[in-house]
Amino acid sequence: MNGRRLPTTALRWATAAALAAGGYIHAQLYADDYRFIPVVGPLFLLQASASFALAVLLLTGTPPLLLRAAAAGVALGALGGFAASRTVGVFGFTERGLQPAPQAVLSLVAETGTLLLLATWQLAVAADTTATAD
Repeated sequence: MNGRRLPTTALRWATAAALAAGGYIHAQLYADDYRFIPVVGPLFLLQASASFALAVLLLTGTPPLLLRAAAAGVALGALGGFAASRTVGVFGFTERGLQPAPQAVLSLVAETGTLLLLATWQLAVAADTTATAD
């Protein structure tokens, strides 16, 4: 394994872990109480399912850009839903501050971490491509 491959592999695993953590939080919230909220409950289940599926796919090898973009979309969707639920509401559902605690904070950390790791990973892939082209 060369020196550049190890950071890319580590980023792949870390990204999958962060994405799965966000999925776990959404699954836990769905199972606890959110399943009873019309429209929003199923969206939490969809978020969890998509996060888990993409985390597994990220671990299957060097994923294409489209798969990494899908992972970013899932993380952005979670962050967008979080922001909307605290401002304009989502299908009539609103929350306040960082409730439910501690899941709200943990979800923010997981989703933001996923995006930061994906950005770093993309930069590493671009650097690898540039290095091999030279």
